[in-house]
Amino acid sequence: MDTLKLAVIDDHTLFRQGLIQILKKFNHYDVVFEAASAEEMFEKLSSVMPDILLLDLNMKGMSGQQASVIIRHDYPDMKIIILSMNYSHDYIRQMMKIGVHGYLPKDIDQRKLVEAIDQVYSKGHYMDDEIAAVLREALQMGQRKNLKKSTVIESENIVLTDREMDVLRLICKGQNTQQIAEELFISYRTVEGHRKNLLLKTGVANSVSLVVFAMKHGLIEM
Repeated sequence: MDTLKLAVIDDHTLFRQGLIQILKKFNHYDVVFEAASAEEMFEKLSSVMPDILLLDLNMKGMSGQQASVIIRHDYPDMKIIILSMNYSHDYIRQMMKIGVHGYLPKDIDQRKLVEAIDQVYSKGHYMDDEIAAVLREALQMGQRKNLKKSTVIESENIVLTDREMDVLRLICKGQNTQQIAEELFISYRTVEGHRKNLLLKTGVANSVSLVVFAMKHGLIEM
């Protein structure tokens, strides 16, 4: 595996330094800098570019949420993993809507942490069962807008057909392949074909990732 350049940003010195010591156990990680605030982080980003930021959500001065908005705009290729003791659904929805690539509790175990970092680097995001449940809950509550019948996503050079959009809309509603087939009056195999095309076009791995993709590109509202 390639060496991943990481940065740790947290205003609690003991936690920050402890996390760095854990990361140093793994040969494919290189902690290129640490910072005690978002302001210090931005100063260091002018000369060092990590692949992934491990960013505290609640810090003195600029918050992790405010910093994430700026990072997503100014450094769109940089990945963000939020670390927080606040696992409220509102916070998770807000940060996923901003476009962070992972949201982890600070008491996460070492194995899960490494899994999350590696998956963010290789797949573009990490989502555990609780985050997936938050997304499903928001969709089931009807906090979404209708998908357009056809869409060109210029930033990704992706064109989705009308039927692919129909299938994506129903995936975002939490329906499985059989339910989609019955609602659209098409065969199970046809739905699976459209699902496969959606995965290929968007470059994601599964249906949950399709929901994240739709959310990040403004196709659904959290």
